Amino acid sequence: MDVLAVIGPAALILVKESGVPLPIPGDLLIVGAGVSLADDLPVALAVLVVLLVAGYVGGSIQFLAARGVLRRPLLAGLGRIGVTEDRLEGLAGGMRRSGARGVALARMTPGIRIAAIPAAALATVPFVVFLPGLVAGNGVFVGAHFGIGFLLGTSAAEVLETAGPFKLVAVVAVSLLAAVVGWVVLRRRIASAQTDTAYACWADCSCPACVVVVSVARS
Repeated sequence: MDVLAVIGPAALILVKESGVPLPIPGDLLIVGAGVSLADDLPVALAVLVVLLVAGYVGGSIQFLAARGVLRRPLLAGLGRIGVTEDRLEGLAGGMRRSGARGVALARMTPGIRIAAIPAAALATVPFVVFLPGLVAGNGVFVGAHFGIGFLLGTSAAEVLETAGPFKLVAVVAVSLLAAVVGWVVLRRRIASAQTDTAYACWADCSCPACVVVVSVARS
């Protein structure tokens, strides 16, 4: 695999986890990486490690920034994409009580994982407690999404060998429709609360599992 094809997604993950609200769903990026490497397990595992490390570094940067000089600008930026102070404070209270376990659970849960890192900083969770939670939570979330992509890629390779062009077009169309439906469902689920923006909805609608979890949690 081209080195740039690895560095690109890893750099995007690092920047997103650092707290920069790029309009690219991170989980969709990870699923796509798994799909593209479905025919090479050793390389896929190596790329997964790179993506995990990028997420750990980015998450650590965001945590330290939120506790330091960039605290107010970072929290203001999160507020503009729908992560309110009340939401952060609610998460922070749980993290104060549960420590690394709370950080891990928040980071592996669609719908609240975006707010988990600034919430941990707001809760003044020590970095030595935060980091193990970040490693565990990201490990489960990223590993699961990458694995889904890897398995889907294996199946897609078989489909490509047997399906005609019209069937392939139909598959792409259905996939796009599913993404749009997921976005609409999440927007309607949280419209009354008005605590999230289109960015947050888009971030949560990029895989079916995330749509289900967020929709049930907010019903």
